[in-house]
Amino acid sequence: MVDRVILYRAPTTVADVDAIGDWLEPRIDAAVAVRDRFLDVHRTEVLAERFAQARVPSPYERDTGNTMLGTIRYEERALAQPEREGGVLYDGVQIQRALNSALPEDERDLETLHVPILDRAIGTWGDHDGRWHKRVSVLGQPALVSVPGLYEAPAKPEAYYKEQQRHALLSGDTPPREVLENQVDGEFLIEDDPRTTDALKGYVLQTVDYLETGEAFCDREMCRLYNAHYHEDLIDAQLREPQFCTTHARLYERSVSESESKSNS
Repeated sequence: MVDRVILYRAPTTVADVDAIGDWLEPRIDAAVAVRDRFLDVHRTEVLAERFAQARVPSPYERDTGNTMLGTIRYEERALAQPEREGGVLYDGVQIQRALNSALPEDERDLETLHVPILDRAIGTWGDHDGRWHKRVSVLGQPALVSVPGLYEAPAKPEAYYKEQQRHALLSGDTPPREVLENQVDGEFLIEDDPRTTDALKGYVLQTVDYLETGEAFCDREMCRLYNAHYHEDLIDAQLREPQFCTTHARLYERSVSESESKSNS
């Protein structure tokens, strides 16, 4: 049983981790604490090399890692100055193992769940199609939640990619956010979206639910515990009512109601 959940801030992103913690705590039977960036709080001498080993060089190659000196130096700079990191995909399972090893021994038990909110893109290998897939989260201990993954992992409307390609052919660069929002039908989140914090709340709750129940995700689309593969489904699950399916509402909305009744008595 999870007694304590520790969330870690992602200062280079728009994610308000303190607000996520405030939303989470009344819904679960565990204390919630918020710390600064995981890679600052628990940095070790080998983390840069572990990140270099977890780099994905090609979307269609299973092997990972580039431990040349220049790559390790890049990862050292990215640890020290995270705003300089970008455009690299990492094997989420390898990163999870690296961060688990960085935890103090007295905090590795499953009663204390660590949830680093990361400014890195993470992925997992798909044996079914022989390619890497970006992910919003990798469940377990610690449970990784990727802010870039929120924008990049779920598929956007087909028109988004067509407009992106058209603009790149004409101008040679990525179209501004306003262009995509105005010219593409359908709803989706993009980098620094003001809805980021609200959308991440359900993904953080998923990490707790998994450790408590052993079940990964909910199969009902209108539930915050649903693992959305398309942006439109993500928005339905995370940003629209109802927040939960009937089963998970009994668990997580009941907790809030009980907390509110206690505070009013």
